Amino acid sequence: MFKFLKKRLKKFEDKLEDELEQELKKDEQHANQPVAKPTEKQPSTPSKKTEEPSTEKQEVKKKETEIEKPNIPEKISPRERRRRRMEAKKQRDEELDKQIQDSLEEEINRTYQTRKSIGQTIQKEKTSGKKISEEKLDDLLWELEIGLLESDVAYNVIESIKKDIKEELRKVPIKRGAINETIENVLRHAISHVLESNTFDFEHFLEKQEKPVVIMFVGVNGSGKTLSIAKMATLLKEKGYSSVMAAGDTFRAGAIEQLGIHAENVGVKIIKHGPGADPAAVAYDAIEHAKAKHKDVILLDTAGRMQTNVNLMDEMAKIKRVAQPDLILFVGDALAGNDAVEQAKRFNEIVGVDGVILTKVDTDAKGGSALSVAYTIGKPLLFIGVGQKYDEQIPFDAQWMINNIFDKS
Repeated sequence: MFKFLKKRLKKFEDKLEDELEQELKKDEQHANQPVAKPTEKQPSTPSKKTEEPSTEKQEVKKKETEIEKPNIPEKISPRERRRRRMEAKKQRDEELDKQIQDSLEEEINRTYQTRKSIGQTIQKEKTSGKKISEEKLDDLLWELEIGLLESDVAYNVIESIKKDIKEELRKVPIKRGAINETIENVLRHAISHVLESNTFDFEHFLEKQEKPVVIMFVGVNGSGKTLSIAKMATLLKEKGYSSVMAAGDTFRAGAIEQLGIHAENVGVKIIKHGPGADPAAVAYDAIEHAKAKHKDVILLDTAGRMQTNVNLMDEMAKIKRVAQPDLILFVGDALAGNDAVEQAKRFNEIVGVDGVILTKVDTDAKGGSALSVAYTIGKPLLFIGVGQKYDEQIPFDAQWMINNIFDKS
């Protein structure tokens, strides 16, 4: 599990450790050399005088170029006013703008918290000594970036990790015997804050939510959505909650049959219509059944659809309007890599994702999706699939993944 990611991070650790060791040896050799007597060559002061006029000229030029332009009021034509009114009425654009603003605020907060935490960790390690040069650190971080890209880590996640490492590592003085430990601690904290950027207590959510709770599952075909629903039903049963499945994927007859088999195996009622039926009608009937039979949770399946299919994505929005789900979970395939990240983005734009379930994590050799998919859309990673059995979907634990990534075996 996560073999590629482990190798790339270990390679970065080893190279950075070697670089720091070399810097320390150079510093020690320089300290042991006899102090040479100062030579009589000291005519360096006149050069400063010659430099001063040039700097003064540069400052004058800067001031001349920095003259503020007059603030001319913008003239708005009637046609422009009409265009702006039309844009203001577009509810989807407004929602997307709000999502972007929220995600930016979350990104700023995550960056602040990460650097604060790593800074506190490093503060304990600080002793007098030499620091690694910024040029060498940039070279090593470039190699780390390539390694993370090869491991399917999303670019914005890589940038976040790099910024935190660079910001804090360049402040770390070299301490012989503790270099490797310091490097690993910084990496652990940077990655853990990516994983812990958003948290969600699923059990607490179920306790406080008014019943029946509607959970809507979205994702593309082949991501393991129906199996994830069956695993969720199993988990709910263990926690003492009753549930009902809704076969909302009416575009494929096989999907209805597949969910029916899972429902029978788990021992849960399934509400279904024939192939080609209105999926929103299936959702409505499932909700009415749950209310009549006093069921706690409705697990609503939807058709697996590509994020580029506009018509099908609009149909997804219609199901949401009818079902009014309390929780929308995106089910992504860990083996899909960066494509899973793009899928999550698109579904979040259309229906608004509340959380992520990542499947097939046990077979994921790279590990990039687990780091990226939830962080990229600013939503929590709730569960991960670690096998094909109904009890092999576990609540996500950031420390579990950190331990797997930095496992020395």
